[in-house]
Amino acid sequence: MIGMTSYDLQACAGLPSATKQLNDTTQIFIYSGTHPQPSYGGSTLIPVGDIATTIAQFGGGGGTTCTAVIRLDHDRVSDVHYAGDNDELVGTDGICSIITRGCARQPEGTMKSSAGGIFGPVSAFHPPTTPNQSTSATYSSQSGTVVANPDKKSSDPVIVPRTQ
Repeated sequence: MIGMTSYDLQACAGLPSATKQLNDTTQIFIYSGTHPQPSYGGSTLIPVGDIATTIAQFGGGGGTTCTAVIRLDHDRVSDVHYAGDNDELVGTDGICSIITRGCARQPEGTMKSSAGGIFGPVSAFHPPTTPNQSTSATYSSQSGTVVANPDKKSSDPVIVPRTQ
């Protein structure tokens, strides 16, 4: 989805549940999704539900919710982060596929190509590498003039003016 315009993002993922304008060139789109927990009928002969629940709990899966936080810089997707109990039994962020599934099934023309290798650069265990954010997408004019106070024993405020 990296490189995709906001129009194409909304065409394949839908309207965001919330948006936030960070500065003149950067905004955040937030998408939320839930996936129902599988339900297994009771069985006295083979306890399928109990076995599935135990595997999900100990295997790291069983997530049901995901929030996708997508940063757009100059109206193009520059970063995607996931939050929530979004892991599946195999891999991480699997529940988030309910949010990005439309974009993956029918790629938009403005998406960055992620070809490479027999299975591509995408894995169930790690995201593809992405370039660093531009300074206009990560810093505001206000934050550029101040820094965190590095001296833990200082009586000065936590945020101090930047020295040249």
